Amino acid sequence: ALYLPNWPEYIYSYLALWSLGAVAVPLDFMLTRDELCSCLIHSEAKILIAKPKTALDLIDLKVRCSFLKEIITCQDKLEGFLFFNDCVDKGNLGEINTDIQDKDCAIIFYTSGTTGKPKGVLINYRQLSAPPKSMEFFVKSDLSDKDTVLCALPFSHLGGLIYIQNTICFGLRLILMERFIPLEFLKNISIYKVNFFWIVPSMYYALLQLREFETFDLTSLRWIVTFGASNSADALRRFHQFCPKAHLLNGWGMTETNAPTTVLPMGSKKIESVGRPTPWIEVKVFDDADKEVNVGQIGEIVVKGWVVTDGYYKDPQLTAETLRNGWFHTGDLGKFDAEGDLYIIGRKKEMIKVGGEIVFEPEVEAAIQRHPDISEAAVVGVADKLRGEVPKAFIVLKEGKALSEENLRYFLKQHLAHFKVPHYFEFKGALPKNRTGKIDKEKLRP
Repeated sequence: ALYLPNWPEYIYSYLALWSLGAVAVPLDFMLTRDELCSCLIHSEAKILIAKPKTALDLIDLKVRCSFLKEIITCQDKLEGFLFFNDCVDKGNLGEINTDIQDKDCAIIFYTSGTTGKPKGVLINYRQLSAPPKSMEFFVKSDLSDKDTVLCALPFSHLGGLIYIQNTICFGLRLILMERFIPLEFLKNISIYKVNFFWIVPSMYYALLQLREFETFDLTSLRWIVTFGASNSADALRRFHQFCPKAHLLNGWGMTETNAPTTVLPMGSKKIESVGRPTPWIEVKVFDDADKEVNVGQIGEIVVKGWVVTDGYYKDPQLTAETLRNGWFHTGDLGKFDAEGDLYIIGRKKEMIKVGGEIVFEPEVEAAIQRHPDISEAAVVGVADKLRGEVPKAFIVLKEGKALSEENLRYFLKQHLAHFKVPHYFEFKGALPKNRTGKIDKEKLRP
């Protein structure tokens, strides 16, 4: 198991484990001790490579996690534990394991997403080749070993791992950030003449609200990329105003699909769309009876292909629920247009039933974020005796701005049907985020 910030040791550990044919278990460095222990016990990890917070923490882990045989510390040497640099100095190249099978497990990603308890997503050795293969398919004609990429996504998540894989496969220069700090991110783009990066929409909004944003030189950017959210288009458009020569790239994927699954074709103007799938994956939209819907109709996005996870570690029930008749049910709602481009509507859990009407939380969020004084917004459904559910909006204003609930309600009535306008508003200084920068709606739901 790996419990580190975005350090070079993370990359070395991934490569060493895979050369052995071992299973890597990357764990979010923001996990609490109890959460970390829970993942270690569930995965039955034998070795932990970690940045020690305190020696007592490590001793406690060894006591509580019976499967854990050794702990290797990085950068700080502690008595009683192996030290990463010593292991490197004493090690030998040996022979790389050539008996690794495609179906052998390479990674267990523990992810809670934004919907509940952590789950272990299984990724096999063949599937490790999917992210570079996707990158080659979508943008190879514009990639060069002279390019510089900037990573602020954690290596414990698929988005961060994709940086490592593509850097190695295409000879890119990789600039690492231990965590996403908006001002430092912009400084790095300017200093290192970064050519592209991929982050989630909420990170774009965090950059855009900085007072200093317009003072930074972004002309080196050739690609502006985001994946995995229904409000991606708005974030990309706003950012693109400050680097108009860069290409916009909107796509969709998730940990379980192990790579960008769909990406907008180069040159397409339909930035609201997440594009079309790669040739090696099938994507369809099903209704609740697992029947394919017509073009333009909304349903659950399902996928099939060799890149899709084999299931969830030690969770046959969840595996059976999500992998049905060969199709992985993503929990995302979407629709195809007549040209075969996919549009993300939101998560199934982000659907609010207001009386007899359906309201999608991301649609309301997008309307709210059109207001010039608003920095961020999140919408959830709350119980209502009359209608069953109604929308509630959590609002973060831009610095120095003031906005009344009455004025915001009036603004939204110009853009939304009356039943979609939130019944309740709560103004906050910040919205809770998970480690990848996505708004953690579970902490906002009643």
